[in-house]
Amino acid sequence: MIKIRDLEYLNALATYKHFGHAAEACHVSQPTLSGQLMKLEEQLGLQLIERHRRNVMLTPAGEQLIKDARQVLKAMKNFEESAKALLDPLAGDIHMGLIPTLAPYLLPLIMENLNKELPRINFYLHENKTEVLLNELNSGKLDFLVLPWLDDMNAFERYDLFEEPLLLAVHPNHPMAKNDTVTIKALEGQQILTLEDGHCLRDQAMDYCFTAGANEDHRFQATSLETLRHMVASNRGITLLPELATLNVAASNSIKYIRFAEPQPFRQISLVIRPNYSRMQSIREIAGSIRQSVKQILTTQSVLNFAVENQTHNKGQ
Repeated sequence: MIKIRDLEYLNALATYKHFGHAAEACHVSQPTLSGQLMKLEEQLGLQLIERHRRNVMLTPAGEQLIKDARQVLKAMKNFEESAKALLDPLAGDIHMGLIPTLAPYLLPLIMENLNKELPRINFYLHENKTEVLLNELNSGKLDFLVLPWLDDMNAFERYDLFEEPLLLAVHPNHPMAKNDTVTIKALEGQQILTLEDGHCLRDQAMDYCFTAGANEDHRFQATSLETLRHMVASNRGITLLPELATLNVAASNSIKYIRFAEPQPFRQISLVIRPNYSRMQSIREIAGSIRQSVKQILTTQSVLNFAVENQTHNKGQ
């Protein structure tokens, strides 16, 4: 009989393409992992792995069966989550994924209340780019994501949390710095500093900019919002920054943040889950806590337009 552990070994090897790294991820010795996979091949009567001196790869049969193995592992994860939810839906480990343009600015606002209001949940935080997070959510590695909602995420379900405006960041010597507000049309003909490929904020910001007739400054692409901030502060260009990234930063005379007149460009921040996720009571509590935390801190500054309390786009809610 095929064991779940053997499928975990095969999945680790397919992921790391290295016996030593796969064994380390599975917390076993390399000979143990290698030996069990050889037994699995004998049991199936198929060669699943091509073993070379310097690299490892799956055979065509291995590539086909790893898809089924991952479905089995995902089903096992869901089974475990359902059992935990029956015992106590507001307890246990929960893995949250966030993107780099949101995590450092949102987490300080929400984690204190999450830990206070849900003391029996152990939150594990994961920061990565959108594509990686969505793959890990779909595979069961992550329980939910907090990130900007995009149209191509329709395979998932969501709770809308808040709308975050994008602000124009310019050096005080820039001609646009004399304005307290600007229209999106004011970007026409401007060169805009952007993030590198792979950040969803890059695509969202450039959609607004291109519509307004602005162009991307191809001389530089940043890996983080902080790099963009420093480029603006050194008068090397202008950019769009999400409003959370402009709050509680060290006072500076080298950047002016300008709000856009209505309709403001914004990104919709949502809590994203897999369809039929089993721990929905915990998700509802988490979504409510995040909404309230951000609202308590930021409403007095009138910086965010919040979604209606308890608004949800989940099926059956």
